[in-house]
Amino acid sequence: MKMKHSALSVLALALLGTSFPALSYDGDWKRGRLYYSNVCSDCHKAKAGGVIEPTSRTKAEWAAYIQADKHAKGKESLKHYFSKPYRDSIKATNRVAAKFADAPDTELIEDVKAFLNRGAKDGDAPAKCS
Repeated sequence: MKMKHSALSVLALALLGTSFPALSYDGDWKRGRLYYSNVCSDCHKAKAGGVIEPTSRTKAEWAAYIQADKHAKGKESLKHYFSKPYRDSIKATNRVAAKFADAPDTELIEDVKAFLNRGAKDGDAPAKCS
């Protein structure tokens, strides 16, 4: 009986010392396409002189752009455009922003990353938003 108890103790201690990889969210490129096409592209059409196609950059260029977190020539944080307050501010006129009103910001960023990675110039399925 004592040996059984010791074996369980050793097993428990071993599990406590083991690091498990954090559960991470894998972006959904289809959700990313929907958000990019209907939120990002709509804003760029109205305010920034035109849509920026996913094929305008390579995967590495998109990754660097997102990592830098600079938008509007460095004047704003890119993450702002994935935030709940931003989506709340446009949801009356943008049905996709309304649809994703309660989605976690980090998930939407990962979704758009997945879409841009897939649709980039050197991606698996180069995409256009027009």
